[in-house]
Amino acid sequence: MKKQFNRMRQLANQTVGFLSVQVEKRLELVKQVSHSTHKKLTACLQGQQGVDVDKKSKKLPLTTLAQCMVEGAAVLGDESLLGKMLKLCGDTQERLAQELILFELTIERDVIEPLYDLAEVEIPNIQKQRKHLAKLVLDMDSARTRYYQSAKSSGLSSNLQPTGAKADHLREEMEEAANRMEICRDQLSADMYSFVAKEIDYASYFQTLIEVQAEYHRKSLELLQSVLPQIKAHQETWVEKPCYGKPLEEHLALSGRDIAFPIEACVTMLLECGMQEEGLFRVAPSASKLKKLKASLDCGVLDVQEYSADPHAIAGALKSYLRELPEPLMTYELYNDWIQASNIQDQDKRLQALLNACEKLPPANNNNFKYLIKFLSKLTEYQDVNKMTPGNIAIVLGPNLLWMHNEGNITEMMTTVSLQIVGIIEPIIQHADWFFPGEIEFNVTGNYGSPVHTNHNANYSSMPSPDMDQIDRRQNDQSRRPLSVATDNMMLEFYKKDGYDPSVSAGITFSFSTHLAAVLGLVERTSKQWMVTMWLQTGSTVNV
Repeated sequence: MKKQFNRMRQLANQTVGFLSVQVEKRLELVKQVSHSTHKKLTACLQGQQGVDVDKKSKKLPLTTLAQCMVEGAAVLGDESLLGKMLKLCGDTQERLAQELILFELTIERDVIEPLYDLAEVEIPNIQKQRKHLAKLVLDMDSARTRYYQSAKSSGLSSNLQPTGAKADHLREEMEEAANRMEICRDQLSADMYSFVAKEIDYASYFQTLIEVQAEYHRKSLELLQSVLPQIKAHQETWVEKPCYGKPLEEHLALSGRDIAFPIEACVTMLLECGMQEEGLFRVAPSASKLKKLKASLDCGVLDVQEYSADPHAIAGALKSYLRELPEPLMTYELYNDWIQASNIQDQDKRLQALLNACEKLPPANNNNFKYLIKFLSKLTEYQDVNKMTPGNIAIVLGPNLLWMHNEGNITEMMTTVSLQIVGIIEPIIQHADWFFPGEIEFNVTGNYGSPVHTNHNANYSSMPSPDMDQIDRRQNDQSRRPLSVATDNMMLEFYKKDGYDPSVSAGITFSFSTHLAAVLGLVERTSKQWMVTMWLQTGSTVNV
C-alpha cells in the first residue's frame, strides 16, 4: 500500500511539473495562516456572527451598558448631575453600539467571510483536485500495464499491437484514463496559477480590515469629541463643586469666584458670631460638627443658623481648608522668599521684604491672602476678649498658610513654626492696612450680613522716609507700629505682652504649652496625633 501511494505521488509530481509542486507547498501554509486568522478575528467580534442587525444589537455589551445608563438616568432624574451625565453617556453608548454593529457587519462581509472561503473552500478544492489527479494518474498507469500485459501474453512483439475485442477494450480503457488525467491536470494547473495570480486579492483582505477599523475609530472619535463639550458644560454649570483638597485656582475657575467659598463663608459667619469667642482657631471643635460643616461647604449647601452657635467649628473648617490645599496659600515657590524676609534684622527692611513677597503671589493667592489677613486683623481688635493677639493667631494659623514642600523631622518643623513662620504672619497681621491698603468687603457674594472692614491703622500707611535722621526715624517707628517680633527673643516678647512671666515657677509650663500650640496646626496637617497625646500626658496646660 505504501509503495502504491509513493508511486502515485511520484507520477503526479512528474505530471504537474516543478512549479505546481512549489505552489502546492505554499497552499498548505496559506491555508493554515488564513484559518488561524479567521478564528482569532471572529473571536474579536462582540456581536453574534451570522445574525441580523436587531439580534446582534441585543447581544452587544455596549447596548446593554447603554440601556443600564439610560435606566439609571430615569431613576435619578434630570435634576441631578449624575442623572444628566448618565443620560448623555447612555445615548452616546447607544450610538457607539450602532457604529460597532456596522463595523462588525462590514468586517464579516469583507474580511471574515472571504478568509473563510480561502481557507475552507478554495484551497481545499485545489488540494482535492490534486489528490484526484494523483488517482487518475494511477488509474492510467494501471490501464497501460494491463494493455501491455495482454500484448505480451498473446506472443506479440512490443512493436505490434494486440488485436481482438479484448485488446480493443483494453486500449480504449487506457486512452480514456489518459484523457481524464490530462483534463484533470490542466484544470489543476489552471487553479494553481489562478491562486498565484490572486494573492494580491487575498492580501487586500487585510488592507480592508485596517481601512474599516480606521473608519470605525474615526467615526467613534468624532462622536465622543462631539459629546465631550456637553459633558464639560454640565459640569461647569453645576453649582455643587467640591472645594476641599482642590487646587485654589481650579476651585475659583470652576465656581467663578475670586474668594474661595470656604474662606468667605467661614469669615463672614465668624464676623457675625465669633469675634469675641475666646481661643478662636486654638480651641478644637467637635469632630463630628467639623466633619459635617466641611461636607456642607464641600457641596455648597450651608445652614448659617445651625453653625452660628459653634464658632470653633467654623474656625476649624477654615483651618482645615487652608491645611488641605495641595499647595499652601503662600505657595511653595515663595517659601524661601518668606523665610529670608523673616531673617532680616532691620524691621523696616524686613517689612519691605515681606511686602515684596506678597506682591509676588499669584493673583488668586494674593486676593485670598489679602482677604484672610484683613479678617485676622479685624479679629485682633477683640483680643482683650478673645485672647487672640497677632502672635497667637500666627502660632495657630501660620502652619496652615505656609509649609515646606518636603517637610523635615518634627524638631526642625517646630523650630520653623516657632521662629520663622510666626515671624512672617504676625507682622503682616499687625500691619494689614499697610500691606493691603484700603477697605475690603467681606461679604463678596452678598449672601451674608457682614460689616465692611475699616482702616483702623490709617496712620501706619507709609514707610519712614530714608532721609529721616535716626531720632526722627525711631520716634516715627514707635508711633507707627509696635516692635517687630521676628527676632531671636520673639517668643519671650509674646509671653511678656500677654502677661506671662517665665521667671515665676507656677507658670513654668507655659513654654512647653506654647510650643504645643505653635505646632498644633502642623501636627494636624501631618497627621502626627501621637505627639499631642505625649504632651498631654505630661500634665502641661495650654494658657493662651
